[in-house]
This record gives sequence, C-alpha cells and structure tokens, in this order.
Amino acid sequence: MAADLILGKEVAEEVFVDLRKRIDALKAAGTLPGLAVILVGEDPASQVYVRNKVRKCEELGMRSVKIEMPASTTQEELLAKVAELNADPAIHGFLVQLPLPKHIDEKAVINAIDPAKDADCFHPVNVGKMLIGEPDFLPATPAGVMEMLKRRGIQTAGKHAVVIGRSNIVGKPMAAILMQRGVDATVTVANSRTENLPEITRTADILIAAVGKPGFVTADMVKDGAVVIDVGTNRIDDPSSPKGSRLVGDVDFEAVKEKASWITPVPGGVGPMTICMLMANAVRAAERASR
Repeated sequence: MAADLILGKEVAEEVFVDLRKRIDALKAAGTLPGLAVILVGEDPASQVYVRNKVRKCEELGMRSVKIEMPASTTQEELLAKVAELNADPAIHGFLVQLPLPKHIDEKAVINAIDPAKDADCFHPVNVGKMLIGEPDFLPATPAGVMEMLKRRGIQTAGKHAVVIGRSNIVGKPMAAILMQRGVDATVTVANSRTENLPEITRTADILIAAVGKPGFVTADMVKDGAVVIDVGTNRIDDPSSPKGSRLVGDVDFEAVKEKASWITPVPGGVGPMTICMLMANAVRAAERASR
C-alpha cells in the first residue's frame, strides 16, 4: 500500500491559524510584526523565494520590507544595511537572502546580524542556543520538518532517525533538534560518502534526505513502514515539461512511496514549510521585542 502524503501546504495552513491569532494579539497591543528581506543581485531562484516571502507576510497582515541591492554591492555597503536594520525598531526580524555574490563574505554578513532579529537562525549565537536546547529561534527548514512530524502524529521518541546531509542550513540543525529532550530520537548523520549507506538507512524509522542529489534515495535504501522526509529540491531536464525541466527531490518518490508509511513529495512537501516557519520566527521575534 502506498504511503500517506505529508503535504507542506496543509501543515503550513494549520500553523498559520495559530500565527494569525498571535499576530492579532500583537497588533491589539500596539505592535505590528515586521520582517525584512535583503536581496543582493538578480539570482532568479532567490527572486522567487523573496517574492513568496513578501507575499506571505502581506497575507498574514505583517509589515513586509524588501530591500533590493545590485550585484555590485560591496561588503561594506551590505554590512551598513544590516546595521541599519539591526537598529530599526519597526523591523523585528530580517534575513539576507543567500547565496550572495562571490565577492561578499557570507559568514561576515551572518555574524553581523543581531541574534534577536536573526529570522533565519544562522547566527552562531542562535545555532549554539539550539544545540544546547535553549533556542530563541529554529532554522526554518528543520523546524518545518518537525512541525510536519508533530502535526501528523509521527512519534520520534525512541525512534532511529537517519539524516543524510550535513549542511549548516538543514543537516546539522536537523540532527541537533531531533536529539533534544522532548524529541528523544536516536540520530545518525550520514552523507553521500558514508560507507555501507544503504545498510544504515534501512535501519531508519525516520529517514530525512537533504543531500542535494536527485533520486539519491532508492527503494532498496528504505525499510518497510519508514517515514521518509525529502528536503531535496533539484531541477532536472525534462523535455516533456513546458519549461523543459522539473523539480524533483533527493528521493526516488515513485518507488519509495510503495515502501514508506509517510512521505513528502517534491514539490509540495517540505518547501511550503520553510516560509511558514520563517514567518513563525518573525512573530516570535516581535513577541520577544514587545515584552
């Protein structure tokens, strides 16, 4: 029997019901939650992501600020804009859309963001707080995965979770969250070079793929009844598509869905949750600032 689908849009709408109540409460108390996004350059994918973030802010009734800077922007100019947003009391959270042009040091820019306004949760202070189990914010994509598991009643306590991928954006924070008290999973972190990887992934009750390789997880790597979360977003050529290409995940969806108990599709799975949890971080920042 094919797996049940965990659809990001459905889970996100459940989260938005709660967020709208919290936003209304903030407005009633005189605080309009504000989220800003800095976009440097004209990367097409980044433009789409930023446009979606701005639209969702407006739909939720939050203040949205989009700051577009040319690809020729110097690091000093970008750091000055970050400092400006740090000092703006009307902006409760903000992010600098990655990737940045090659001449700009991403690490320096992330480190310059006020941790209290770090909507992406990339600042080392926020990463450290997450690791010790005392987070102010959580990175949006891993937080979205946790919401999907929680809201679909998928048990994590005592379960073996295997995370394929070790990026600072998904793999590492995903593992850190899964091992916290209250989540209580037993966590293995693997990567594309892990020896005997199929043997390891076949032990997973919860398998999270964030390796950035289309179709990397095949059916023989998944045990019957596993929960499979596909974080990958890969564009591949497809002459049959009007655009000549299409999005696929890191999981061979058609084959794996016949073995899994739950699975996320690509597109339509984890993707919508990332923006959802970014909004949650902005609301959280506004609540903290208004105390």
